[in-house]
Amino acid sequence: MAAFSYFRTIHFADTDAAGVVFFARYLSIAHEAYEEALAEIDLQLHQFFADSGVIVPVTKSEASYLRPLNCAEKIRVDLQPTRLAEHAFAIDYTIYKLAPVEKRAAVIRTEHTCIDSKDRRRQPLPPALAQWVDQAQA
Repeated sequence: MAAFSYFRTIHFADTDAAGVVFFARYLSIAHEAYEEALAEIDLQLHQFFADSGVIVPVTKSEASYLRPLNCAEKIRVDLQPTRLAEHAFAIDYTIYKLAPVEKRAAVIRTEHTCIDSKDRRRQPLPPALAQWVDQAQA
């Protein structure tokens, strides 16, 4: 079961000249789902990074594209965070095409490492982010 589900419509701007979602947009859509999941726990991103002195960049990403998505299609993005270390976590995403029959369209994984915004040294995940990751695994 997913820790969070995000529903979205594919927009014209997501597609390439062939009329299907451009491969890099899958990662953007996954990241939208991540931001919405954090918003749901009331983690205000604009304050979080300014106040905490840390950044949490994506350090690895991979994607498998299973079927094309087209403009106006409805999708669901399920995501599941997993703790990798005191300072790192991964998020596994599954993007589903919802009609006419629900089918997986892509499987994506991003890995994130928490670092100090000034010296770039690894830092433990901030408490709110750690709690989100750890509770999703429970």
